[in-house]
Amino acid sequence: MPILIHDLIFESASRAPLAPALSYQGATLSYRALARAVRDFAGALLTLGLQRGQRVAVYLEKREENVIAMFGAAAAGGAFVPVNPLLKPEQVAYILADCAVSVLVTSRERLAQLAVALAGCPQLHTVIVAGERLQEIRPDGADVLSWPSVMALGADQPAFAQVLVDTDMAAILYTSGSTGRPKGVVLSHRNLLAGALSVAGYLHNTPQDRILCVLPLSFDYGLSQLTTAFASGACAVLMNYLLLRDMIETVVQEAITGLACVPPLWIQLSQLHWPAATTLRYITNSGGVMQPGTLKRLQTALPCTQIFLMYGLTEAFRSTYLPPQDLAARPDSIGKAIPNAEILVLRPDGSECGADEPGELVHRGALVAQGYWNDAVRTAERFRPLPPRQDGLVLPELAVWSGDIVRRDAQGYLYYIGRNDEMIKTSGYRVSPAEVEEVAYASALVGEAVALGVPHAVLGQAIALLVTAAPGVELSREALLAACRERLPNYMVPLWIILRGDLLPRNPNGKIDRALLAQELAQAYGRTELRGELRAELRGDDHGQASAVGVAGEPA
Repeated sequence: MPILIHDLIFESASRAPLAPALSYQGATLSYRALARAVRDFAGALLTLGLQRGQRVAVYLEKREENVIAMFGAAAAGGAFVPVNPLLKPEQVAYILADCAVSVLVTSRERLAQLAVALAGCPQLHTVIVAGERLQEIRPDGADVLSWPSVMALGADQPAFAQVLVDTDMAAILYTSGSTGRPKGVVLSHRNLLAGALSVAGYLHNTPQDRILCVLPLSFDYGLSQLTTAFASGACAVLMNYLLLRDMIETVVQEAITGLACVPPLWIQLSQLHWPAATTLRYITNSGGVMQPGTLKRLQTALPCTQIFLMYGLTEAFRSTYLPPQDLAARPDSIGKAIPNAEILVLRPDGSECGADEPGELVHRGALVAQGYWNDAVRTAERFRPLPPRQDGLVLPELAVWSGDIVRRDAQGYLYYIGRNDEMIKTSGYRVSPAEVEEVAYASALVGEAVALGVPHAVLGQAIALLVTAAPGVELSREALLAACRERLPNYMVPLWIILRGDLLPRNPNGKIDRALLAQELAQAYGRTELRGELRAELRGDDHGQASAVGVAGEPA
């Protein structure tokens, strides 16, 4: 029985050593080969001095070394930190410094881009470069090693010396918060393992499945494609696509049986031509609500494919799913709790809401994360005790209070309503307004800035940036947009920049009144004349597609 997350690979290797585990660019690793590589990398990390709980960051596009490094770090007793390959050097450096990363696994090209930013990462002592060629640049205080040399270093090492239990930290996934910088969600081996077994169970995954991994592995939904594949002995097929058409071609060429995407990708995929018949057994949606028109088009294009609508949050991996047999009756529902989780709908005082009464979605069970890395304040805000559920229990149980407002109907099905904070959910990502505003202020072009989410048919929400000019500056949208493009990944770049000639409105506390601005923008957004004005401010007709592709379209 697996106890630790890397046990999934080792147990599948024990059952079927020659079965395909990982496929990338036409090359396949068997479970035996993958297990050996994970062991070798873990042995190398221990030889290099990795201590229990120390962090190993992986900043790569999807490739074999990415997967081996993550699971090898866990096997060595460390915690892997997958970094979105779309992030800019300053954002990467922030993550590395925030959780005091000891080892970084990256490519030669990415290391060249990071060289200056790594000066702010004093705990980093080793950089491992995927591929044969080393990077000439050496970050101060860090050794730079090639992937082949590292794997050779670990090849003759004895069995792992670390003693681990399932509540030990296995990973830190960074997700944007409603205020400030991204926060690291700390996940234990138990969290990851429970999620993998639960999802693989209700998706009915088997060793015959071939799961296409197109989402970033830094995204909990993307990482889940690996863990569910390994939990069932299936094959995970890694893909860094450039065009959506490539994805459909890969489904056919690789005989894919399972595909997971976020709503912006499904919108675009539903509008493309699909073959009359595919091997797809199921598709899944999370990261936002799938629009009815998209759902109908996919049902028409893929009549023999089961569609699972799901809801999840990084702090609890996955929370709900709607079985395919319930889709016709409740296409707008996010379903019920996944196995081994309980979903509550609570009022602010912690009491349960009645049928169809809006309340906050609260997740309890084995998937609840261990909090935010080194952030007691935000952990206390999101991970809160439940009201006593059993007489005699002295210790309180912590649950995740999601910040999402839902309702539960009389039959127990859940329906998503919206968020109760300022987060922007775009292209499947949660974006902190503060991150966008910080870049605007850093440009020295603006006096005040507020980033807001506006409903968008493709992106879920688009980012609107309302700004005033800095004193003495003749502000142009083009200049500010260029500054945003330089420092933000594509999905964070505002779709609209709206220049205001006066100070932004204040609330009674003297703070910028975000609620009023959001209300004014929502009202204006519905007027025909403003829709035309906003269209004139678009950075290009293909922006929506580019942002949506940016969720998973990682450069090689």
